[in-house]
Amino acid sequence: MIIDLSIRLRQLRLDKHLKQEQVADLIGVTKSAISAYENDLRQPSFDVLVQLANLYRVSTDYLLGRTDKRSIDLSDLTAAEATLVCELVASMSARNRKIAQLNERRGRYNG
Repeated sequence: MIIDLSIRLRQLRLDKHLKQEQVADLIGVTKSAISAYENDLRQPSFDVLVQLANLYRVSTDYLLGRTDKRSIDLSDLTAAEATLVCELVASMSARNRKIAQLNERRGRYNG
């Protein structure tokens, strides 16, 4: 079974504040199918996997655990808005790298 798939499906659904029933209605399957996917009891068909990726705006590679990179659809934003989002992501990434470096240094000094 693809464990990453079940975990990622549940997390993406929760991130979008959707109920299993809502996801099922949106992609044309039953609530029990969504539950089975999220509990790693059943794998979605290729068609359903693509519909889930489209719904959550991620790649099928992300759903399957082949990559950890989530994509963001900026197509509905103006150029200025898209630039601001990219700058925000870059700023947060740089901050997180600095925090990780500081924690790593502290670990060497405390260990």
